Amino acid sequence: MSNSQTSASATNHPAGSSRFVRACLRQPVDRTPVWFLRQAGRYMAEYMEVRKHNSLMDICKSPAIAAEVTITAAEKLGVDAAIIFADLLLPLEPMGLDFVFAAGEGPVIAHPLRSPEQIAALQTDRVGELEYVSAAIQKVASHFAPPRADGDRLGIIGFCGAPFTLASYMIEGGGSRYYLETKKMMYTQPAAWQMLMEKLVVVLTGYAKQQVEAGADVIQIFDSWAGVLSIADYRDFVLPATKQLVAAVQAMGVPVIYFGVETASLLPTMKQTGCDVLGLDWRTPLAEAWHGLDYGVAVQGNLDPLTLFANEDLLSARVHSILAEADSRPGHIFNLGHGIIPGTPVENVQQVVKWIQASGKK
Repeated sequence: MSNSQTSASATNHPAGSSRFVRACLRQPVDRTPVWFLRQAGRYMAEYMEVRKHNSLMDICKSPAIAAEVTITAAEKLGVDAAIIFADLLLPLEPMGLDFVFAAGEGPVIAHPLRSPEQIAALQTDRVGELEYVSAAIQKVASHFAPPRADGDRLGIIGFCGAPFTLASYMIEGGGSRYYLETKKMMYTQPAAWQMLMEKLVVVLTGYAKQQVEAGADVIQIFDSWAGVLSIADYRDFVLPATKQLVAAVQAMGVPVIYFGVETASLLPTMKQTGCDVLGLDWRTPLAEAWHGLDYGVAVQGNLDPLTLFANEDLLSARVHSILAEADSRPGHIFNLGHGIIPGTPVENVQQVVKWIQASGKK
């Protein structure tokens, strides 16, 4: 076990406290733990009822409401972990970069970063303004503090965006197809890029620390857009800052899950961040991906979220195929290869949880 794994299990989270945390650390568990990316979202009637009266940002900035939707989803699905309801871009505001959510377009940043002067003006000393997220985590952690009927304690997941993914939003001004401006800065303004990475690591480290102190058992770092990078670009421009962030979070005594989309070719390089768990999307078989990583890291995944629309026989076959590929090896967390999408039948998500729970029974 690595030093980071030792500290995580020996300080905040003693062995036996949570099958989810133990799986993150590749320790033996009685069954595969399960949770879902975007498990609190627009496919769930309870969430949509809340959205009738609150914008996305209203929910994020109200600890009581954010905790409510987090708890409701975890309890309705019966999963082994709850991930706090928040948005990746929240740290941009205290850095001095405002954004809005445009209907049908996602986040829009009115004044994207294009110059060293803009990056130099970004602030790193206002992380305290994000404490509404840690306040929500505190409420969720308190709610789930008592062990469940099976004796296990539900895991609490905090999260943040990875430096590259947040930088890409900040530079492009929103989502992008080619990430042209981001790559241009990487290639032609390396000093500006390095300054931006350093500032993001400072802010994200402070943000993660708030979440851990509030009760998060694990921090998931979302590198949603890392899949647009070549291995060389990832290694040269992204790995150093991400590795620094991962180590800083692990030093807080918690494991780190690192996840990106369309990253099959990057997985061995992403492993070099030192993360405890690598999230896998559905584009590569779990067994193949894990073998390619020499089983040196836990893995999370990797059902295609669209499979949740399939008939019961096909859905069951795909779920049990992933479990078979994991082969009961310590360090597998069942999840999707991306988030649950609107329109997904809730009963199918619940059924997947039941199958996984049943798979651990002797």
